[in-house]
Amino acid sequence: MPDRALSTSLDDSFERYLQDKGKGRGGDGGNYRRNAARELKRFAEWAAGDRVDDDWAGIVPDDVDREPTFDDLDERVFREYARHLGGDRGLKQNTVQTYYRYISAWCGWCVNEGYLEAHFAQRASAMAPLPEDDGRKPGDQQAWTSEQRHALTRHVDERARDAVEAYTTLPEDTDSLDKQRARYAALKAARDRALVFVLAYTAVRVGELLRDPNDPRRRGVRWEDLSLDDGSMDVYRKKQQWDAASLPDPVISPLGSYRQLMDPPTERWPVFPTFDQRTLAELVREELAERGERPEAITECRDEYARDLLLALDEGIRPQSITTDGARSILQRLSETAEIDIDHPKHDYLAPHGGRRGMGEVLVRAFGYTVAARYLDNSEEMVRERYSHIEAGELGDVATEALEEVDTLGRTSRME
Repeated sequence: MPDRALSTSLDDSFERYLQDKGKGRGGDGGNYRRNAARELKRFAEWAAGDRVDDDWAGIVPDDVDREPTFDDLDERVFREYARHLGGDRGLKQNTVQTYYRYISAWCGWCVNEGYLEAHFAQRASAMAPLPEDDGRKPGDQQAWTSEQRHALTRHVDERARDAVEAYTTLPEDTDSLDKQRARYAALKAARDRALVFVLAYTAVRVGELLRDPNDPRRRGVRWEDLSLDDGSMDVYRKKQQWDAASLPDPVISPLGSYRQLMDPPTERWPVFPTFDQRTLAELVREELAERGERPEAITECRDEYARDLLLALDEGIRPQSITTDGARSILQRLSETAEIDIDHPKHDYLAPHGGRRGMGEVLVRAFGYTVAARYLDNSEEMVRERYSHIEAGELGDVATEALEEVDTLGRTSRME
């Protein structure tokens, strides 16, 4: 056992590992860090005997009263944990594999850092109880069909048109607060339309488009990142760098009319700001207080507006972008109001990744894997793997055509 491991608890190594794997300043952000932290916590509780039935006492010898240490870890421990994950817990095969990979990655890091003498988790005997991976990613199989895409975009387009028309045709003597309410409804409908069109036609990952609370670098696209004239949008890609994504023609008009209606005070304004009233109320109060306004004046100012979003626009108080979870909530609401027929084992609504995957289907069928890979910002190998069913179907058509030709030749030969 390495000397360093003798004075380090498992929990201490967890924090150092997560900092190394995290994103942003101090390694505090990132989805991987969050997911890995969850699984490491489960592993620690299992090792201590705190998560399972009374017949499991953990990995520490029965006659010893202490927390698990690195000295207790060997390939038999990881074999037992693999068996625990694959037990009767209702987990899918690929989910078990994913959970084990988090623990295995930590184990490999421990070897490099001098906590363990060998990568026990990767030994064949340790991994033997794991079920075979079926090759599918959990929850990543939905793809919007052409009918679903058209139904959803038509629905949000009609809602936005109606809301904008209701606002722009108000009589001149309409009460100020009523005008603000109509403008707010138009802005919200226009934002939802623009979001749906971007997700439906650009194939941009939702994590590249909106704010991720676990990754400070993903703050959501701003108007300064968009060039409607050029049909492009700068996004922070999955490969950890900024890159230009295409804005096809169907997206330009919804974004342009939405921008005109919003009239953002600065180019740094988020394209898809949060409309959450509680969040905006807190933001407005804090910002106005920092500007020297007294609480009574802040209250009077807010009373003049139907919604804090409109006050933020007038005062140049920049809100945050909606989050990726916020986008899912919006799509759940819109899928329900549009009454779209959805048959999927995991999602009862049109999930954001389904727009990207559906666009991938269109591109592969129309232009092939190479062009689709460029548009999707993926390797051609990965695109071929993800959309292998298309090639299989095409090969099936070729086989069918070949069989029909052979049968035709056979009948002709017999007739002669």
